[in-house]
Formats: sequence, structure tokens, C-alpha cells
Amino acid sequence: MNKHGLQVNPSLYEFIEKEALPETGINSEDFWSGFSEIVHGFTPKNRQLLHKREELQQKIDEWHQTYGWQEQREGYEKFLKEIGYLEDEVKDFQITTQNVDREIASQAGPQLVVPVNNARYAINAANARWGSLYDALYGTDVISEENGAEKGSSYNPKRGEQVITYAKRFLDQSVPLQQGSHVDVTRYFIENGQLSAETGDGKTGLQDPDSFRGHQGSADHPTAVLLQHHDLHIDIRINQSHPIGQTDKAGVKDVCVEAALTTIMDCEDSVTAVDAEDKVLVYRNWLGLMKGSLTERFVKGGETVHRTLADDRYYTARDGGDLKLRGRSLLLIRNVGHLMTNGMLLDREGNEVPEGIADAVITSLIAMHDIKGKHANSEKGSIYIVKPKMHGSQEVEFSNRLFNAVEDLLGLERHTVKIGVMDEERRTTLNLKNCIHAVKDRIVFINTGFLDRTGDEIHTSMHAGAVIRKGEMKQSAWLNAYEKSNVGNGLLCGLPGKAQIGKGMWAMPDRMKEMMEQKTGHLEAGGNTAWVPSPTAATLHALHYHQLQVKSIQESLRNQITNRRQALLTIPLADQQWSAEEIEQELENNAQGLLGYVVRWVEHGIGCSKVPDIHNVGLMEDRATLRISSQHMSNWLQHGIVTEQQILQVLEKMAQVVDQQNANDPAYQPMSENFEDSIAFQAAKELIFEGTKQPSGYTEPILHKRRLEYKEKMMALKES
Repeated sequence: MNKHGLQVNPSLYEFIEKEALPETGINSEDFWSGFSEIVHGFTPKNRQLLHKREELQQKIDEWHQTYGWQEQREGYEKFLKEIGYLEDEVKDFQITTQNVDREIASQAGPQLVVPVNNARYAINAANARWGSLYDALYGTDVISEENGAEKGSSYNPKRGEQVITYAKRFLDQSVPLQQGSHVDVTRYFIENGQLSAETGDGKTGLQDPDSFRGHQGSADHPTAVLLQHHDLHIDIRINQSHPIGQTDKAGVKDVCVEAALTTIMDCEDSVTAVDAEDKVLVYRNWLGLMKGSLTERFVKGGETVHRTLADDRYYTARDGGDLKLRGRSLLLIRNVGHLMTNGMLLDREGNEVPEGIADAVITSLIAMHDIKGKHANSEKGSIYIVKPKMHGSQEVEFSNRLFNAVEDLLGLERHTVKIGVMDEERRTTLNLKNCIHAVKDRIVFINTGFLDRTGDEIHTSMHAGAVIRKGEMKQSAWLNAYEKSNVGNGLLCGLPGKAQIGKGMWAMPDRMKEMMEQKTGHLEAGGNTAWVPSPTAATLHALHYHQLQVKSIQESLRNQITNRRQALLTIPLADQQWSAEEIEQELENNAQGLLGYVVRWVEHGIGCSKVPDIHNVGLMEDRATLRISSQHMSNWLQHGIVTEQQILQVLEKMAQVVDQQNANDPAYQPMSENFEDSIAFQAAKELIFEGTKQPSGYTEPILHKRRLEYKEKMMALKES
């Protein structure tokens, strides 16, 4: 379909005309005319920015091929300034973002990231605003299975008793009683607008009466008691006829906690969207979320489940009035970066349109169903777009101008579209203050991401020398500085009270006990949100925000802000020789993780899933996993630590391991039966052997090409 010079895939055109545009008040011809103007106006600059990346990388490669970084550290920094890689820092400033929902501006809590093309995951994540603490504890290793407390196939009262004890201790720590413990309560009731509790020792109340917010049911016998601590809600659910409530002295059947305050619906690293068909599914699910109408039917345990989005929650407030709380997580949408194009749209010359430009226009158009409708998502009337993989402030400023143009096209007030800037590229880290300044009127989010950032660290300094082993990266000087520098810049630029400072993902969804022991570190580092891999993990991670008050931590960290550029420029080069066994272990670890993810991406269209590692520990992986693994192997190949033949042998060996790990999947096609015919195996090889040539070390170009190849192969087989 030719619309004002834009050639639009029919399926995308039909979706926009029949589903996205209606009820927005925007005329079809005006939309397509403006869309075309944006595409043709911004594409040349998009290409220039990508070309600048390549120019800078070539200059850095040439410098490393000429000089030794260890001997020329001062000259290295001077060189980076001369070529514009290091920018002159802007003067101190404070961001001015307005109309930010409280889930971002003032509350601290977990953040989910899910592929928006999976409706079931998307609904589960949106509904993860509230989570059952009883369920989360019972189903995970936070509660030990020793001494008769195993999960089993039916309810285990002994395990249930430990769950209830854990939850009541949490209540004692967060919303303690004046006397006694929540364990001792025999009845909760409301008296003169305050919560009272009967225990064996008589009547008592809360140490902080203001932590009581409201209730459901009658005052004498409430069915729910709503409490608040550190700006997060806790809902004690009461039902004495419930199987669990019957065993509790106070009839408590559950303790629900406010969990995933925000969720990033992802169009990018966790999604396999390579053509118009895939992108329409992405956009259609986003539309369903914005309208509040997304549903999904699936079979679970032999029964058909119909899942819908949760409603808001209503209580009787302390003063007897009505109190409404949001039932769903506040949703952000992660667009793709500047690099990729997609055949769903072609420009006047027949070139694929930059996918990030298309995402900005279409996801914002879809979000108008929320901000001009019932405000099912943003009560402040804002649209939240997370923008990944930007390199330096010029690329961030480009996104700012793009969002200006989108607002003009859609008739939105300036800065309605907010931006989350992902600090996952080396040039952005080193110039983060300038990046924030480029979007100071619309920024609502910065974060750190270990995997992508490490992948870019390796690729940028590919020719400097052999890097340390992947597992040692977390102890490296640059990574420690990176995490602290991100928070420091966020505090310096005034993000608290207006925007999130985020931390990375806990990748092991089956190891919640470890998460509970370790993920407080993200709060102690100054993050007021951190990524979790599941609604269950969000529920458990929420407890950390009751243990620690992030606002106080951030205030204390203001005195520790310092310039960490020297550490950030410390390249993680190895200063030792490894044994043959150590080299083999590193290759096997990288190859197994790479193959385990690639085969699902290319041949199953799954961009995010729990992939077993070499030790059969399930890791929640997305495309960033490939970037670090493939770049690490490319680096060792580049510097003669390994040979091409060694890598091929390890790939074939690990392909057999991955095949065995997927043996119970009837749709799985073993790679080891025919390596030459396995598109997934060939993609893995290409990611490594062509790794130094990939733009910024990104995996998308190869993955997209191979996924399209696989889809064409399946279509041909179907037709034959």
C-alpha cells in the first residue's frame, strides 16, 4: 500500500486503519502523511548516526593496533576526546520532567520486563502489581523442603505453616503491633477509623497508626486490611471459611503485597519480530494493554484458562470514604534502537524503514487509547517509551527530536511522550550526564545492564588485547565504576522524585532464596527499581523495599558522587595465561549458552525464555546473552587464545548437550543430526566468526537474517 511515499505492508496497514486509528480522533490521511514526513525527515540523520558509530569504532581499532593501552593510558583518553568519543561535559542541571505517575516518580519497587508479543506473559506481568506472598513463598526455595516441608503434588500443611510464619514475621518487621506479634492475632477489626487487633493478651493496635489505610468488608469483621509501609501497600486477606484461613487464628488466608509497580513491555531484546506479521502481533498486544481488553486462552493442567487484565482494587478508607488502588502495573514500552530496519515499511527508494522510527510513531499512536480514554495505564496522561542501545548524547538528542515530531503528528502536548534511557553502551556511560541533559524535560528512567554493557565493552576494545574470563567481569574496575557512576549521575541530575534509577535482572527464576539474600544490593547501590524475571520474583523482591528505604539511601549517596572516568576507561584485559582446561571451560560455557538461546530464537521464534546453562541451571535469557558470549569468543579468537578449529569442535560438542537438554520438546529439531543444515547452528557460528564485523557487536542483523531464512524454509516445506 503506497501512502504518501510510504510503502506499507497490507497487514500493518489494515491493523493501523481498523484497530489503531479508530477512537484516536486522528484522520487517516493526516496520519499517513505525517508518518511519511517523519520517516523521510529522520531516516537520513538516523543513518548518519550509525555511520558515526562505525567511524569511531574504526579509529579506536586503529589506535589499539598502533599503541599499547597499558603504556598509553593518558594518550588514550586524549585520543577519545579528539575524535569526539568523549564529550565536553555540560554544566550541572536538574531534570524538569512533569506529569509522571507516582509508580515512577515516588514509589520504589520491582520492575518486570516481558516480551509483549506473548499475550500470556504480558497479562501476567500487568497483573503482577499485586502478588500473593503465601503463593510466592510456598512455590519457591525461599522455604526449605527439608524436615517434611517438601512441596509435593498436594498441599503440605507443614510447609504451609512455615510460609505463614515467614509472612507474619514480615508483617512484624514492616507494620508492627504496639504489643505482641501478628502471629498472636485472633481478630482484626476497625474501631474509630483505626486498626485494632485482639491477641491472647488483649487488644492492641499498630505502632504507627497511620500505616492503616483502609479495609474491605465490615468494620467488625473485615475481609481485607490494607496497610502501607515505605509507600508500598500490604493487603491482609481474611476468610475463615477458606482452607488456609481455617487454620489461622485470625482467619488470614493470605498476605498480598504491592509488587511490580512498573513493567516494561518489550518490543526489543526479548522479542523475535523480524517481519510485518511479527510486528503486528507486537502492536496488537500493546493495543490490548492500552485499551485494557487484552485476553488470552491457554491450556494448563488439562484445563482451558481464560486470562484477563486485573481490575482496580477498592477499599473503605479510614474516614469512611472510598479508596481506589491501581490493580495493574504501570506499563512502559521498550522500542527498538536506531540500528535495525524492518520490511513492514519501505521508503520512497524502496529501502526498509528504521524500525525505531516506526516503533516511536505506532506505539505512541496506540498509547493514545489510554491517555485519551479511561487512563487504564497512566493517570497522568503520559506515554512511557524506553529507548535502548543509544550511543552518546547526539543519539539521545535524536530520539528527543523524534518524540517531538511524534507529539506534533498526534496532536499531543510537548513532552507527553516520556523516555527511559538505557545506559548499556560504553559511549553512553562515559557521557551519561550529557545524555540525560539531552532529554531533561522528558526523562523518567535510567538503568544499568551488565550483559549488553559488557558486550559493548569487549567490542569497543576488541583490538586492545584478550579480555578476562566472562565470570571475572563482575569484579572488574570498569563494571564497579559503571554501576556507581550511573547512580551518581542520576542523583546529580535530580532524578529522585521524577524518574527511576534502575538496576539489572536477576536471571535465575528458580533460585529465589539466593535472590532474597543478594538483591538487596541493588537498593543499597541506590536503585529505586530493579528487574525481576517473573511475577513471583516481583512479589518476593518487593519485600526488600520494605527492609530498606531507598529515599534515605539515595540521600546518603549524594555525598559520594565522584568522577569515575579513569576506572570506566580501564579495559578488562587479561594479565595471565590460562591452562588448556580453563580455556576449554570458558569456551564450553560460552558456546552452550549461545547455542541454547539461538536455537530457540531462530527456529522457535522465542526471544525470552528460561534456558538451561551448562550446569542445567535455568537462566532467563534474552538477546544480550548472545552479545557478551559471541563477543567474548570473537575476542579470544582475535588474539590467538583459541583457534577456529577449537571453537568449531566446542560448538559441535555443546550442540549435542543442548539437543539433550531439549530432548523432551517434540517441536525441537536437533542441531547435531546435520550441522550444515541446521540454520540455528550456522547462526551461532556466524555470530562468533563474524563477531568483529558486527555493528557494535550486536546480534540482531544475523539473528533476523537467519530467522527469516528459517521461516521461508518452513513455508516452502509447508507448500510442498
